[in-house]
Amino acid sequence: MNSSHSSQSVSYSWGAQLKCLYANTRSMGKKQKELETCAPLQGHDLIGITETWWDGSYDWSVGMKEDRQGRRGGGVALYVNDQLECMEIYLGMDEELTETLWVRIKGSAGAGDIIAGVCYRPPDQGDRADEAVCRQIGAGSHSQALDLMGDFNRPNICWKDNTAGHKQSRKFLVCVDDNFLLQVIEEPMRRGAMLELVLTNKEGLVGDVKLKGSLGCSDQEMVEFKILRAVRRAHSKLTTLDCRRADFGLFRGLLGGVT
Repeated sequence: MNSSHSSQSVSYSWGAQLKCLYANTRSMGKKQKELETCAPLQGHDLIGITETWWDGSYDWSVGMKEDRQGRRGGGVALYVNDQLECMEIYLGMDEELTETLWVRIKGSAGAGDIIAGVCYRPPDQGDRADEAVCRQIGAGSHSQALDLMGDFNRPNICWKDNTAGHKQSRKFLVCVDDNFLLQVIEEPMRRGAMLELVLTNKEGLVGDVKLKGSLGCSDQEMVEFKILRAVRRAHSKLTTLDCRRADFGLFRGLLGGVT
């Protein structure tokens, strides 16, 4: 029988970009297994999910989540590659009003950290919660790199013309403009409606945006994109001492001298 001893050390490297995926699942259910199987194969670093339809009793051991309390539906979650140095952050005192989740990902010293968020806005959301989301967006927009993905349920906004047919949607456009945000999705992801958005505060920060088909039997397409910013990645190194190459004669001699 071979004997060995192992120890683990960690080294760091700087990656030039993050590969991201966003999906509105309308109930994770069996889709979770499909997502967790496909994500490593595709090399995704960050996955945002809306409408998980989980509640507070669901024990999800991977990533971060924010469940809807008191009624069915909604919910948001983030999967983050465990190589990334990441922590959950709070961008307002009134986050209990909103279905949002924010994280800070360690970036390079020169470029700064990345603030990433996921948001689900129910179609019947009121003004108070809308205003809370806008305050969070305002706080996040002061970072050097912001990426916010989610389902905002604002089908009456025309992003090409920057116009809206509803008072609440016009207020949201003002929020986007006041915080100098860019909306990078150009194709509707569900039945011709532009409900899902990816917002950023830096031109050129988000690129290679493309639709990736649906998850399970969902009627919504997923969107894949890249955050073009250097981030710090941790790499584990496993050091093994292999006793097959040891000098057992020397060991026996040393042990023989121990009384």
